Amino acid sequence: MVLALTVCGIVVALVVVGLFVFGLRRRLIQRSGGTFDCSLRWEVAEEPDTSGKGWSYGVARYNGDRVEWFRVFSYAPRPRRLLERALIEVVGRRLPEGEEELALLSDAVILVCLHRGVRLELAMSEDALTGFLAWLEAAPPGQRVNVA
Repeated sequence: MVLALTVCGIVVALVVVGLFVFGLRRRLIQRSGGTFDCSLRWEVAEEPDTSGKGWSYGVARYNGDRVEWFRVFSYAPRPRRLLERALIEVVGRRLPEGEEELALLSDAVILVCLHRGVRLELAMSEDALTGFLAWLEAAPPGQRVNVA
């Protein structure tokens, strides 16, 4: 009985520590400001896939001329993807359809982009989208920016 209680206590303590580390990591990512909730789907087909598969929930952070994208459910201190402003080409935007509405946040708008020849989709709120497009268009003189 004592062994079972000890094991349960250790498991509960590990779960609490794990949740604390998730929260601490997110706080450290947001510390420098310029962050927004952003789901990402990498290497998508040209036809919209409304099955809801492939989306990863994350947090994006502006850092100079790039956006760093972090998975929410990860302990990694470094971003999973780096999107460079000069290499992002906006192809279009759309609203979630079908099962995508369940996989994404309720107010999400999907932005279809090309980055280094890879087709990707970013899902974010309308406010975050406005900020993202303004950031893209605010590139220094001489940089190529393609916003549809």
